[in-house]
Amino acid sequence: MSSPSTAPRPSVMQLAIKEKAALYAAYIPFFAEGGIFVPTQRDYKLGDDVYVLLTLPDDTQRYPVAGRVAWVTPARAAGNRTQGVGIQFPKDEKSRQLKAKIEELLGTALGSDRPTQTI
Repeated sequence: MSSPSTAPRPSVMQLAIKEKAALYAAYIPFFAEGGIFVPTQRDYKLGDDVYVLLTLPDDTQRYPVAGRVAWVTPARAAGNRTQGVGIQFPKDEKSRQLKAKIEELLGTALGSDRPTQTI
């Protein structure tokens, strides 16, 4: 394990979600703090630190998330799933507000059994 001074800097990813259906597919409600699926061709490992700039539907603001990889969908995954990573939001006030905003946007869709990018 490397010390914090020699640890690699988190990679930066941008995710602009244009529609509620895409947000539903990307949102990960089963993470206690919330999370988001980011399609990427890059290889990540569980526990990797990442920095995501997230844009939500009908919102010009970009939300910075200093998260951690908590889900990996590899290339050529079963069921034709998109390759990418699930980013777990950190335990902080900004993430709590972001989670609330996403859940408010999704509303009743959250309880549905439509498939998502992760489960």
